[in-house]
Amino acid sequence: MVATLNTKQIQDSFLSILGGLTDKEQSVIIRRIGLEGEKETLQSIGNTYGITRERVRQIEDVGIKKIGRIVRSSALVAIQEIAEKLIALSGGLMTKDKLVMALIQEMSIEKNLNAGILEVIVQSDFEIQKSKPQIGTQTYFHAPSVQKKLISAVFKEAMMILKKKGDIMETSALYEIIKANLAPTFGKIDVCLIDAILDIFDELVKGEEKYIGMTKWKILNPSTLKDKAIYVFKKEKNPIHFVELANKISDYFGEPVKVATIHNELIRNNEFVLIGRGIYVLKEWGYKPGTVLDVIMDIFTKARTPLSTEDIIARVLKTRQVKTSTIYMNLQNKQQIERVGRNMYQLKKA
Repeated sequence: MVATLNTKQIQDSFLSILGGLTDKEQSVIIRRIGLEGEKETLQSIGNTYGITRERVRQIEDVGIKKIGRIVRSSALVAIQEIAEKLIALSGGLMTKDKLVMALIQEMSIEKNLNAGILEVIVQSDFEIQKSKPQIGTQTYFHAPSVQKKLISAVFKEAMMILKKKGDIMETSALYEIIKANLAPTFGKIDVCLIDAILDIFDELVKGEEKYIGMTKWKILNPSTLKDKAIYVFKKEKNPIHFVELANKISDYFGEPVKVATIHNELIRNNEFVLIGRGIYVLKEWGYKPGTVLDVIMDIFTKARTPLSTEDIIARVLKTRQVKTSTIYMNLQNKQQIERVGRNMYQLKKA
């Protein structure tokens, strides 16, 4: 049956089913999915008829229920059957976009089919429920057995864990913690359901097929050049020369980056610290901005005792990639530093 459902057959069958609705129900559904133009909101349709958006929604719901009864005895029921299987494989929940894409792929449907037709057919299935619009979330379909309390609890738990860690996590690690923490309340939760639930919320983002983090961190979805630079540093986990950084950004994101542009970005943002000739690191790694002299003075302040040349050089090289001769030259700054013995130095006393 599935093999015979090409785009034309789906469209023709759907239009035939719409013929079983009232004129107003047909019009509302056609305009909602953009079958004859752009998709329209409940409000814009309501303005046309001089009714409230809530009344438009009621008309739409009645029409979709009628479609559900007619689909049962048509070839289009295959779409509902496959949708049910796909949702079950995903733990009982899928976002609208993922489900529609999966249906198109599973049934080898041409991509020029109006996706709204598939959405309405799935929504009309009495074994599947559709979420109500909510700011900050993606529309999703779910099996009746998936509790909304569980959806909310999984999201809140994920946010709490990520906020506490303050960095992205591997999805597998996060999901295991959520499973363990929510088990006393909800029992065993499938990892695939946790994964599907976290697809819903705009405050979370997944990346590189195994990481998850908060969207506002802009680590897994970098948009600005600064964000992309931070992304590369966190991936490489090493100091990088600005020329090499420009090349790596180009490699990671497939877009050319001018060396001068990335150098200016590193200079003007305090998230980056210069530790050598053109070599930068992330400030959050524990590096402080400043010159070699600033570093030496900070070392003396913390030591509170005279230090040998060798000791000073060793400590400076922990946070700066400079020549030892540069460190020695800075030790000759008689306005800030004084020699107190053979190869021994301290801050100059007032």
